[in-house]
Amino acid sequence: MINKRSRRPADRAASCRVTVCRGCCCGDASKVPGVDHAGQIPRLRAALDGAAPVRASECLDVCDQANVVVVQPSPEGRAAGGRPVWLGLVNDDDALADIAAWIRAGGPGIAEPPGVLDLYAIKVSRRVSEGLPG
Repeated sequence: MINKRSRRPADRAASCRVTVCRGCCCGDASKVPGVDHAGQIPRLRAALDGAAPVRASECLDVCDQANVVVVQPSPEGRAAGGRPVWLGLVNDDDALADIAAWIRAGGPGIAEPPGVLDLYAIKVSRRVSEGLPG
């Protein structure tokens, strides 16, 4: 019997996961004008070229940081000490490219993020970070 999970590429099965907030403020042109919100997720998926799944989420409750992206480490990255990295004000394609390059290099726990991502890193309360859907 073939397990459907075995059909997934091995690198994707053990990859980072990316969550893009698309709640009340993130993805809203009236909150953050001049951004192609609808195109962000497809562009991030294309930049990752299958290296990690990208999903949209309801509001992640850090509306003052719209648009928010959370990069969760791979199992290997978590074992190496990596933890989810929350990035805020991700409103341009250069930021998406930097995020994608970091994830392709291994992401949290495996690869150092490009220095410019320090400008996007945000701290969230434990209540908020524990609310991230698994």
